[in-house]
Amino acid sequence: MKAIRLHQYGKDPVLEEVDEPRITDPWGVIVDVEAAGLCRTDLHIVEGQWEPIQHPRLPYILGHENAGRVREVGSAVNNVSPGDTVIMHPLTSCGLCPPCRLGQDSHCENSTFPGVSVDGGMADQLLTNARAVVKLDDGLDPKDVAALADAGLTAYHAVRKAADELFPGSHAVVIGAGGLGHIGIQTLAAITSAEITVVDRSEEALELAQQLGAHHTVRAGDDEAVASQVLDITGGGAQIVFDFVGEQGVELLAPRLLRNRGSHYVVGYGGESKLPTIEIISREINVIGNLVGTYNDLVELMTLTAQGRVKLHTSIYPLDAALDAFHDLDAGRLVGRGILVP
Repeated sequence: MKAIRLHQYGKDPVLEEVDEPRITDPWGVIVDVEAAGLCRTDLHIVEGQWEPIQHPRLPYILGHENAGRVREVGSAVNNVSPGDTVIMHPLTSCGLCPPCRLGQDSHCENSTFPGVSVDGGMADQLLTNARAVVKLDDGLDPKDVAALADAGLTAYHAVRKAADELFPGSHAVVIGAGGLGHIGIQTLAAITSAEITVVDRSEEALELAQQLGAHHTVRAGDDEAVASQVLDITGGGAQIVFDFVGEQGVELLAPRLLRNRGSHYVVGYGGESKLPTIEIISREINVIGNLVGTYNDLVELMTLTAQGRVKLHTSIYPLDAALDAFHDLDAGRLVGRGILVP
């Protein structure tokens, strides 16, 4: 089968022919991939940022946002059957460790991370397991939802965690209205009563944000001007700032947009948070990390999507043009999410 494989950090991945996967345990599931999302994390993987955390064995297949149709199942699998359309939770989990028992399967102690630690879905087929597959509603097409498996799920997870604090009259600031942020805006509008302000450097992204439910938009550029506008709009700062960028200085700006006792939800990454400890204690502000969501988060997100309350904005590329998609993402030419279709 065709696959996009990474051979060396700092070098473009390669399209090549590899062996098809095989089921080796009773809980295995093989999926014919119909869509694989392209994420900024894929760029960070190529750069080598994830090597100290996941230690993948090179070469391996990229792609951690995947959806498609079940081809084959192991002998113990009874939640999906060949022919079912599914989206895959990014992690394959064991179900037995303490985090899994608590429903925190995204922190499974025995997980694999297809596309990050083992072979992923930028290929004709993907090997996953029964605990990772979510059946899709009949009205959902894999290519329209694949990137929700990570980008959408991560954004939803952050909003879901903050939802109890986003009561009527509260303010949420979203920094970055791109691939993650545009899902965050929609989920904020769907499950909270917060007033939503979006900050982005792109006029096109800000226009999209308004269409998706943002009440206010602020053009990024000069940090002092941004801080002044946001503090004015929010009446002294937001209860929650969702930072979908997390680098290029944005991570330093975000805490300035909070009111006292507010929370900086870090979703994007690559930078470094720096806060004087006296500011943390005197203002009682929080910095909260957000990894990918749980299996149940993904089920809830698929429900919102089937209801038409969340929609992924995409740019479609054939698998053969994967490098074009990588380069477009790196250069900032993509609006929404890039989707590779075998």
